[in-house]
Amino acid sequence: MINLNEAIETLRMIRQDNLDVRTVTVGISLLDCAASSVDEICTRIRKKITETAGRLAVTADDISREFGIPIVNKRISVTPISIVGASACRCPQDFVRIAVTLDELAEELGVNFLGGYSAIVSKGMTESDRLLIQSIPEALACTSRICSSVNVGSTKTGINMDAVRLMGEIIKATAAATADSDSSGCTKLVVLCNAPDDNPFMAGAFHGVTEPDAVINVGVSGPGVVKYALESVRGESFEVLCETIKKTAFKITRVGQLVAQEASRRLGIPFGIIDLSLAPTPAVGDSVADILHEIGIGKAGAPGTTAALALLNDQVKKGGVMASSYVGGLSGAFIPVSEDQGMIDAAECGALTIEKLEAMTCVCSVGLDMIAIPGDTPASTVSGIIADEAAIGMVNQKTTAVRIIPVVGKTTGDSVEFGGLLGHAPIMPVNNFGCEDFISRTGRIPAPIHSFKN
Repeated sequence: MINLNEAIETLRMIRQDNLDVRTVTVGISLLDCAASSVDEICTRIRKKITETAGRLAVTADDISREFGIPIVNKRISVTPISIVGASACRCPQDFVRIAVTLDELAEELGVNFLGGYSAIVSKGMTESDRLLIQSIPEALACTSRICSSVNVGSTKTGINMDAVRLMGEIIKATAAATADSDSSGCTKLVVLCNAPDDNPFMAGAFHGVTEPDAVINVGVSGPGVVKYALESVRGESFEVLCETIKKTAFKITRVGQLVAQEASRRLGIPFGIIDLSLAPTPAVGDSVADILHEIGIGKAGAPGTTAALALLNDQVKKGGVMASSYVGGLSGAFIPVSEDQGMIDAAECGALTIEKLEAMTCVCSVGLDMIAIPGDTPASTVSGIIADEAAIGMVNQKTTAVRIIPVVGKTTGDSVEFGGLLGHAPIMPVNNFGCEDFISRTGRIPAPIHSFKN
Protein backbone atom coordinates (compact mmCIF):
# COMPACT_ATOMS: atom_id res chain seq x y z
CA MET A 1 0.00 0.00 0.00
CA ILE A 2 1.09 3.55 -0.70
CA ASN A 3 0.18 6.41 1.60
CA LEU A 4 0.89 10.10 1.94
CA ASN A 5 3.57 9.50 4.57
CA GLU A 6 5.86 8.03 1.92
CA ALA A 7 5.49 11.19 -0.15
CA ILE A 8 6.17 13.35 2.92
CA GLU A 9 9.47 11.50 3.41
CA THR A 10 10.59 12.86 0.06
CA LEU A 11 9.83 16.55 0.69
CA ARG A 12 13.51 17.36 1.13
CA MET A 13 14.26 15.62 -2.16
CA ILE A 14 11.63 17.72 -3.90
CA ARG A 15 12.64 21.03 -2.34
CA GLN A 16 16.41 20.68 -2.50
CA ASP A 17 17.38 17.99 -5.01
CA ASN A 18 15.17 18.58 -8.07
CA LEU A 19 13.06 15.45 -7.58
CA ASP A 20 10.08 15.53 -9.89
CA VAL A 21 7.61 13.37 -11.73
CA ARG A 22 8.90 14.13 -15.20
CA THR A 23 5.72 13.10 -16.98
CA VAL A 24 2.26 11.65 -16.66
CA THR A 25 1.58 10.18 -20.09
CA VAL A 26 -1.78 8.86 -21.24
CA GLY A 27 -1.40 6.24 -23.96
CA ILE A 28 -4.39 6.04 -26.29
CA SER A 29 -5.20 3.46 -28.95
CA LEU A 30 -6.35 5.04 -32.21
CA LEU A 31 -6.89 1.75 -34.02
CA ASP A 32 -10.64 2.42 -34.05
CA CYS A 33 -10.06 5.81 -35.71
CA ALA A 34 -9.13 4.34 -39.09
CA ALA A 35 -11.48 5.47 -41.87
CA SER A 36 -11.70 5.82 -45.63
CA SER A 37 -10.95 9.56 -45.65
CA VAL A 38 -8.36 11.71 -43.93
CA ASP A 39 -11.05 14.12 -42.74
CA GLU A 40 -12.93 11.30 -41.04
CA ILE A 41 -9.73 10.01 -39.42
CA CYS A 42 -9.00 13.47 -38.02
CA THR A 43 -12.57 13.79 -36.72
CA ARG A 44 -12.40 10.41 -34.99
CA ILE A 45 -8.96 11.16 -33.53
CA ARG A 46 -10.17 14.48 -32.12
CA LYS A 47 -13.18 12.79 -30.49
CA LYS A 48 -11.23 9.83 -29.07
CA ILE A 49 -8.36 11.85 -27.58
CA THR A 50 -10.64 14.55 -26.15
CA GLU A 51 -12.89 12.01 -24.47
CA THR A 52 -9.97 9.99 -23.08
CA ALA A 53 -7.45 12.66 -22.04
CA GLY A 54 -9.46 15.87 -21.91
CA ARG A 55 -8.92 16.17 -18.13
CA LEU A 56 -5.27 15.08 -18.10
CA ALA A 57 -3.66 18.50 -17.60
CA VAL A 58 -6.13 19.67 -14.97
CA THR A 59 -5.93 16.38 -13.07
CA ALA A 60 -2.12 16.33 -13.07
CA ASP A 61 -2.01 19.94 -11.84
CA ASP A 62 -4.49 19.08 -9.06
CA ILE A 63 -2.40 16.11 -7.93
CA SER A 64 0.79 18.17 -8.03
CA ARG A 65 -0.77 20.90 -5.91
CA GLU A 66 -2.41 18.57 -3.38
CA PHE A 67 0.61 16.30 -2.84
CA GLY A 68 3.32 18.91 -3.30
CA ILE A 69 5.03 16.83 -5.99
CA PRO A 70 6.15 18.68 -9.14
CA ILE A 71 4.74 17.13 -12.33
CA VAL A 72 6.78 18.70 -15.08
CA ASN A 73 5.02 17.41 -18.20
CA LYS A 74 1.63 16.14 -19.26
CA ARG A 75 1.88 14.04 -22.41
CA ILE A 76 -0.12 11.82 -24.71
CA SER A 77 1.13 8.90 -26.79
CA VAL A 78 -0.91 7.31 -29.55
CA THR A 79 -0.90 4.29 -31.83
CA PRO A 80 1.77 4.71 -34.54
CA ILE A 81 0.13 7.02 -37.05
CA SER A 82 1.49 5.04 -40.00
CA ILE A 83 -0.97 2.31 -38.94
CA VAL A 84 -3.89 4.63 -38.21
CA GLY A 85 -3.54 6.52 -41.50
CA ALA A 86 -2.94 3.51 -43.74
CA SER A 87 -6.58 3.26 -44.77
CA ALA A 88 -6.78 6.77 -46.24
CA CYS A 89 -3.40 8.48 -46.60
CA ARG A 90 -2.14 8.40 -50.19
CA CYS A 91 0.62 11.01 -50.02
CA PRO A 92 2.89 12.58 -47.37
CA GLN A 93 0.66 15.66 -47.14
CA ASP A 94 -2.24 13.47 -45.97
CA PHE A 95 -0.17 12.45 -42.96
CA VAL A 96 0.81 16.08 -42.35
CA ARG A 97 -2.88 16.90 -42.00
CA ILE A 98 -3.14 14.32 -39.23
CA ALA A 99 -0.03 15.78 -37.56
CA VAL A 100 -1.59 19.26 -37.59
CA THR A 101 -4.79 17.89 -36.03
CA LEU A 102 -2.79 16.18 -33.28
CA ASP A 103 -0.79 19.35 -32.65
CA GLU A 104 -3.94 21.45 -32.34
CA LEU A 105 -5.38 18.92 -29.91
CA ALA A 106 -2.23 18.92 -27.76
CA GLU A 107 -2.39 22.70 -27.46
CA GLU A 108 -6.11 22.71 -26.68
CA LEU A 109 -5.71 20.09 -23.96
CA GLY A 110 -2.65 21.72 -22.38
CA VAL A 111 -0.39 18.80 -23.25
CA ASN A 112 3.35 19.49 -23.57
CA PHE A 113 4.10 16.82 -26.16
CA LEU A 114 2.16 14.25 -28.16
CA GLY A 115 4.10 11.21 -29.35
CA GLY A 116 3.24 8.54 -31.84
CA TYR A 117 3.83 10.21 -35.18
CA SER A 118 5.69 7.00 -35.75
CA ALA A 119 6.41 3.98 -37.92
CA ILE A 120 7.63 0.53 -36.85
CA VAL A 121 9.75 -0.75 -39.74
CA SER A 122 12.27 -3.11 -38.17
CA LYS A 123 11.67 -5.80 -40.81
CA GLY A 124 10.28 -3.83 -43.72
CA MET A 125 8.22 -0.81 -44.78
CA THR A 126 4.66 -0.73 -45.99
CA GLU A 127 3.67 2.06 -48.38
CA SER A 128 1.96 3.79 -45.46
CA ASP A 129 5.17 3.59 -43.40
CA ARG A 130 7.15 5.10 -46.25
CA LEU A 131 4.70 7.95 -46.77
CA LEU A 132 4.68 8.84 -43.07
CA ILE A 133 8.47 8.82 -42.91
CA GLN A 134 8.64 11.05 -45.98
CA SER A 135 6.21 13.46 -44.31
CA ILE A 136 8.27 13.87 -41.12
CA PRO A 137 10.29 16.98 -42.14
CA GLU A 138 7.18 18.96 -43.09
CA ALA A 139 5.15 17.63 -40.15
CA LEU A 140 7.77 18.66 -37.58
CA ALA A 141 8.31 22.01 -39.28
CA CYS A 142 4.64 23.01 -39.09
CA THR A 143 3.87 21.71 -35.57
CA SER A 144 5.31 22.51 -32.15
CA ARG A 145 4.23 19.64 -29.87
CA ILE A 146 4.37 16.56 -32.10
CA CYS A 147 7.14 14.02 -31.54
CA SER A 148 8.14 11.46 -34.14
CA SER A 149 9.91 8.14 -33.89
CA VAL A 150 10.88 5.35 -36.26
CA ASN A 151 11.90 1.89 -35.06
CA VAL A 152 14.40 0.46 -37.57
CA GLY A 153 15.53 -2.75 -35.87
CA SER A 154 15.10 -5.32 -33.14
CA THR A 155 16.89 -8.32 -31.70
CA LYS A 156 14.28 -10.64 -33.24
CA THR A 157 14.29 -9.17 -36.77
CA GLY A 158 17.68 -7.55 -37.33
CA ILE A 159 18.18 -4.05 -38.74
CA ASN A 160 16.28 -2.68 -41.72
CA MET A 161 19.14 -0.91 -43.49
CA ASP A 162 16.82 0.56 -46.13
CA ALA A 163 15.07 2.40 -43.31
CA VAL A 164 18.41 3.36 -41.74
CA ARG A 165 19.54 4.93 -45.02
CA LEU A 166 16.22 6.74 -45.41
CA MET A 167 16.30 8.09 -41.85
CA GLY A 168 19.71 9.67 -42.41
CA GLU A 169 18.17 11.59 -45.30
CA ILE A 170 15.03 12.44 -43.30
CA ILE A 171 17.04 13.82 -40.38
CA LYS A 172 18.99 16.04 -42.77
CA ALA A 173 15.74 17.18 -44.42
CA THR A 174 14.17 17.90 -41.04
CA ALA A 175 17.21 19.97 -40.05
CA ALA A 176 16.88 21.98 -43.27
CA ALA A 177 13.11 22.42 -42.86
CA THR A 178 13.62 23.93 -39.39
CA ALA A 179 16.88 25.78 -40.12
CA ASP A 180 15.38 29.07 -38.93
CA SER A 181 15.19 27.62 -35.38
CA ASP A 182 18.63 25.97 -35.34
CA SER A 183 17.23 22.75 -36.84
CA SER A 184 15.02 22.25 -33.77
CA GLY A 185 12.77 19.79 -35.59
CA CYS A 186 15.42 17.14 -35.04
CA THR A 187 14.98 17.49 -31.26
CA LYS A 188 11.54 15.88 -31.70
CA LEU A 189 12.69 13.02 -33.90
CA VAL A 190 14.31 9.79 -32.70
CA VAL A 191 15.37 6.58 -34.46
CA LEU A 192 15.10 3.46 -32.30
CA CYS A 193 16.01 -0.21 -32.09
CA ASN A 194 13.93 -2.47 -29.82
CA ALA A 195 11.46 0.33 -29.08
CA PRO A 196 9.21 -0.50 -26.09
CA ASP A 197 5.41 -0.26 -26.44
CA ASP A 198 4.95 1.57 -23.13
CA ASN A 199 7.56 4.33 -23.04
CA PRO A 200 6.29 7.63 -21.52
CA PHE A 201 9.39 9.62 -22.53
CA MET A 202 9.61 11.70 -25.68
CA ALA A 203 10.52 11.73 -28.44
CA GLY A 204 10.24 7.93 -28.56
CA ALA A 205 6.82 7.49 -26.95
CA PHE A 206 4.05 5.71 -28.82
CA HIS A 207 1.13 3.52 -27.76
CA GLY A 208 1.99 0.01 -28.90
CA VAL A 209 -0.58 -2.27 -30.49
CA THR A 210 -0.15 -4.70 -27.57
CA GLU A 211 -1.39 -2.05 -25.13
CA PRO A 212 -4.98 -1.62 -23.86
CA ASP A 213 -7.39 1.00 -25.20
CA ALA A 214 -5.98 3.59 -22.79
CA VAL A 215 -3.34 3.47 -20.08
CA ILE A 216 -1.41 5.79 -17.76
CA ASN A 217 2.39 5.55 -17.75
CA VAL A 218 4.45 7.71 -15.40
CA GLY A 219 8.07 8.73 -15.79
CA VAL A 220 10.01 9.67 -12.66
CA SER A 221 13.35 11.42 -12.57
CA GLY A 222 15.78 12.28 -9.81
CA PRO A 223 19.48 12.64 -10.69
CA GLY A 224 19.87 15.36 -8.07
CA VAL A 225 18.45 13.10 -5.38
CA VAL A 226 20.90 10.31 -6.19
CA LYS A 227 23.84 12.73 -6.25
CA TYR A 228 22.89 14.15 -2.85
CA ALA A 229 22.59 10.66 -1.36
CA LEU A 230 26.02 9.67 -2.69
CA GLU A 231 27.66 12.72 -1.11
CA SER A 232 27.21 11.02 2.27
CA VAL A 233 29.12 7.87 1.24
CA ARG A 234 32.22 9.32 -0.38
CA GLY A 235 35.13 6.91 -0.15
CA GLU A 236 32.96 4.01 0.97
CA SER A 237 33.05 0.55 -0.63
CA PHE A 238 31.19 -0.41 -3.80
CA GLU A 239 28.76 -2.38 -1.64
CA VAL A 240 27.79 0.75 0.30
CA LEU A 241 27.67 2.77 -2.92
CA CYS A 242 25.29 0.30 -4.57
CA GLU A 243 23.03 -0.01 -1.54
CA THR A 244 22.72 3.78 -1.37
CA ILE A 245 21.68 4.07 -5.02
CA LYS A 246 19.15 1.22 -4.67
CA LYS A 247 17.52 2.71 -1.57
CA THR A 248 17.30 6.13 -3.20
CA ALA A 249 15.81 4.70 -6.40
CA PHE A 250 13.26 2.83 -4.28
CA LYS A 251 12.07 6.06 -2.65
CA ILE A 252 11.90 7.91 -5.96
CA THR A 253 9.86 5.14 -7.54
CA ARG A 254 7.39 5.09 -4.64
CA VAL A 255 6.64 8.76 -5.34
CA GLY A 256 5.93 7.89 -8.97
CA GLN A 257 3.72 4.98 -7.90
CA LEU A 258 1.68 7.31 -5.71
CA VAL A 259 1.14 9.79 -8.53
CA ALA A 260 0.37 7.05 -11.05
CA GLN A 261 -2.26 5.38 -8.89
CA GLU A 262 -3.89 8.69 -8.02
CA ALA A 263 -3.99 9.79 -11.67
CA SER A 264 -5.41 6.40 -12.65
CA ARG A 265 -8.18 6.68 -10.05
CA ARG A 266 -9.15 10.22 -10.96
CA LEU A 267 -9.09 9.76 -14.71
CA GLY A 268 -10.60 6.29 -14.71
CA ILE A 269 -7.76 4.95 -16.86
CA PRO A 270 -5.77 1.79 -15.94
CA PHE A 271 -2.25 2.22 -14.57
CA GLY A 272 0.41 0.82 -16.88
CA ILE A 273 4.03 1.24 -15.81
CA ILE A 274 6.46 3.40 -13.88
CA ASP A 275 9.53 4.34 -15.88
CA LEU A 276 12.28 5.16 -13.40
CA SER A 277 14.75 6.94 -15.61
CA LEU A 278 17.34 9.38 -14.32
CA ALA A 279 16.46 12.01 -16.92
CA PRO A 280 18.53 15.15 -16.33
CA THR A 281 17.68 18.77 -17.01
CA PRO A 282 19.99 21.72 -17.76
CA ALA A 283 19.50 22.88 -14.15
CA VAL A 284 22.62 22.84 -12.00
CA GLY A 285 22.51 19.84 -9.64
CA ASP A 286 20.22 17.77 -11.85
CA SER A 287 22.86 15.94 -13.84
CA VAL A 288 23.75 12.30 -14.48
CA ALA A 289 27.31 13.46 -15.21
CA ASP A 290 27.45 14.89 -11.69
CA ILE A 291 26.48 11.48 -10.29
CA LEU A 292 29.36 9.91 -12.19
CA HIS A 293 31.66 12.56 -10.73
CA GLU A 294 30.35 11.76 -7.23
CA ILE A 295 31.06 8.06 -7.85
CA GLY A 296 34.66 9.01 -8.56
CA ILE A 297 34.99 9.92 -12.26
CA GLY A 298 36.94 13.14 -12.78
CA LYS A 299 34.90 14.15 -15.83
CA ALA A 300 32.24 12.33 -17.82
CA GLY A 301 34.12 10.52 -20.57
CA ALA A 302 37.24 9.79 -18.51
CA PRO A 303 38.43 6.19 -18.10
CA GLY A 304 36.03 4.35 -15.81
CA THR A 305 32.98 6.26 -17.05
CA THR A 306 31.34 3.27 -18.72
CA ALA A 307 31.83 1.05 -15.67
CA ALA A 308 30.44 3.72 -13.34
CA LEU A 309 27.42 4.22 -15.60
CA ALA A 310 26.80 0.46 -15.73
CA LEU A 311 26.83 0.32 -11.94
CA LEU A 312 24.45 3.29 -11.68
CA ASN A 313 22.01 1.92 -14.25
CA ASP A 314 21.85 -1.52 -12.67
CA GLN A 315 21.27 -0.27 -9.13
CA VAL A 316 18.59 2.17 -10.28
CA LYS A 317 16.72 -0.70 -11.94
CA LYS A 318 17.08 -2.96 -8.87
CA GLY A 319 15.76 -0.29 -6.53
CA GLY A 320 12.88 0.55 -8.86
CA VAL A 321 11.80 -3.06 -9.33
CA MET A 322 11.52 -3.48 -5.55
CA ALA A 323 9.29 -0.39 -5.30
CA SER A 324 6.73 -1.24 -7.99
CA SER A 325 5.46 -4.40 -9.62
CA TYR A 326 5.12 -2.58 -12.94
CA VAL A 327 8.42 -0.98 -13.85
CA GLY A 328 8.73 -0.65 -17.62
CA GLY A 329 9.43 1.68 -20.48
CA LEU A 330 13.15 2.37 -20.51
CA SER A 331 14.09 2.77 -16.81
CA GLY A 332 17.73 3.62 -16.14
CA ALA A 333 20.03 6.58 -16.78
CA PHE A 334 19.63 8.90 -19.74
CA ILE A 335 22.66 10.72 -21.10
CA PRO A 336 21.26 13.48 -23.36
CA VAL A 337 24.10 15.90 -23.97
CA SER A 338 22.15 19.15 -24.35
CA GLU A 339 19.88 18.41 -21.37
CA ASP A 340 22.64 17.69 -18.84
CA GLN A 341 24.90 20.52 -17.73
CA GLY A 342 27.62 18.12 -16.64
CA MET A 343 27.58 16.40 -20.05
CA ILE A 344 27.68 19.80 -21.76
CA ASP A 345 30.75 20.79 -19.74
CA ALA A 346 32.47 17.48 -20.51
CA ALA A 347 31.77 17.82 -24.24
CA GLU A 348 32.99 21.41 -24.32
CA CYS A 349 36.34 20.54 -22.70
CA GLY A 350 36.87 17.50 -24.97
CA ALA A 351 36.51 14.83 -22.27
CA LEU A 352 33.37 13.48 -23.94
CA THR A 353 33.24 12.44 -27.60
CA ILE A 354 30.55 10.79 -29.71
CA GLU A 355 32.61 7.59 -29.72
CA LYS A 356 32.76 7.53 -25.91
CA LEU A 357 29.05 8.27 -25.71
CA GLU A 358 28.45 5.31 -28.00
CA ALA A 359 30.39 3.06 -25.63
CA MET A 360 28.36 4.38 -22.70
CA THR A 361 25.10 3.53 -24.46
CA CYS A 362 26.00 -0.16 -24.22
CA VAL A 363 25.20 -0.02 -20.50
CA CYS A 364 22.60 2.72 -20.02
CA SER A 365 19.09 3.60 -21.14
CA VAL A 366 18.56 4.49 -24.78
CA GLY A 367 21.49 5.91 -26.70
CA LEU A 368 23.00 8.89 -28.50
CA ASP A 369 20.61 11.56 -27.35
CA MET A 370 20.35 15.29 -28.09
CA ILE A 371 23.73 15.53 -29.77
CA ALA A 372 24.36 18.54 -32.01
CA ILE A 373 26.73 17.98 -34.95
CA PRO A 374 27.93 20.11 -37.88
CA GLY A 375 25.19 20.96 -40.35
CA ASP A 376 27.26 19.78 -43.32
CA THR A 377 27.55 16.21 -42.00
CA PRO A 378 26.57 13.88 -44.89
CA ALA A 379 23.30 11.94 -44.64
CA SER A 380 25.27 8.70 -45.06
CA THR A 381 27.32 9.52 -41.97
CA VAL A 382 24.14 10.16 -39.96
CA SER A 383 22.85 6.79 -41.20
CA GLY A 384 26.13 5.14 -40.18
CA ILE A 385 25.76 6.51 -36.65
CA ILE A 386 22.19 5.17 -36.53
CA ALA A 387 23.35 1.75 -37.77
CA ASP A 388 26.08 1.56 -35.11
CA GLU A 389 23.65 2.39 -32.33
CA ALA A 390 21.00 -0.01 -33.65
CA ALA A 391 23.62 -2.78 -33.73
CA ILE A 392 24.38 -2.18 -30.05
CA GLY A 393 20.69 -2.52 -29.23
CA MET A 394 20.15 -5.55 -31.44
CA VAL A 395 23.09 -7.56 -30.11
CA ASN A 396 22.61 -6.57 -26.46
CA GLN A 397 18.83 -7.06 -26.47
CA LYS A 398 18.18 -3.54 -25.23
CA THR A 399 16.56 -0.35 -26.45
CA THR A 400 18.92 2.05 -28.18
CA ALA A 401 18.19 5.24 -30.06
CA VAL A 402 19.67 8.18 -31.92
CA ARG A 403 18.39 11.73 -31.55
CA ILE A 404 20.97 13.75 -33.39
CA ILE A 405 20.77 17.33 -34.69
CA PRO A 406 22.84 18.39 -37.72
CA VAL A 407 22.47 22.12 -37.11
CA VAL A 408 22.35 24.03 -40.38
CA GLY A 409 25.02 26.73 -40.54
CA LYS A 410 26.91 25.51 -37.46
CA THR A 411 30.25 23.78 -37.26
CA THR A 412 32.53 22.25 -34.62
CA GLY A 413 33.26 24.78 -31.90
CA ASP A 414 29.93 26.57 -32.23
CA SER A 415 27.04 26.07 -29.82
CA VAL A 416 23.28 25.98 -30.13
CA GLU A 417 20.49 26.99 -27.75
CA PHE A 418 17.21 25.05 -27.75
CA GLY A 419 15.76 26.39 -24.50
CA GLY A 420 13.70 24.84 -21.73
CA LEU A 421 14.27 21.18 -20.91
CA LEU A 422 16.08 20.76 -24.25
CA GLY A 423 18.92 23.00 -23.03
CA HIS A 424 21.94 23.97 -25.11
CA ALA A 425 24.81 22.06 -26.64
CA PRO A 426 28.24 22.42 -28.22
CA ILE A 427 28.54 21.26 -31.83
CA MET A 428 30.45 18.00 -31.46
CA PRO A 429 32.92 16.79 -34.10
CA VAL A 430 32.02 13.78 -36.25
CA ASN A 431 34.46 11.26 -37.75
CA ASN A 432 35.36 12.60 -41.21
CA PHE A 433 35.78 9.20 -42.82
CA GLY A 434 32.74 8.09 -44.79
CA CYS A 435 30.60 4.95 -45.00
CA GLU A 436 28.64 5.62 -48.21
CA ASP A 437 29.35 2.21 -49.75
CA PHE A 438 28.11 0.44 -46.62
CA ILE A 439 24.95 2.53 -46.29
CA SER A 440 24.11 2.23 -50.00
CA ARG A 441 23.66 -1.55 -49.71
CA THR A 442 20.01 -2.63 -49.66
CA GLY A 443 18.18 -5.09 -47.43
CA ARG A 444 18.52 -6.09 -43.79
CA ILE A 445 21.29 -6.95 -41.37
CA PRO A 446 20.11 -10.36 -40.07
CA ALA A 447 19.13 -10.95 -36.46
CA PRO A 448 21.94 -12.24 -34.23
CA ILE A 449 22.22 -15.94 -33.46
CA HIS A 450 20.99 -15.55 -29.89
CA SER A 451 17.67 -14.16 -31.15
CA PHE A 452 16.44 -17.63 -32.10
CA LYS A 453 14.71 -18.74 -28.91
CA ASN A 454 11.34 -20.05 -30.11
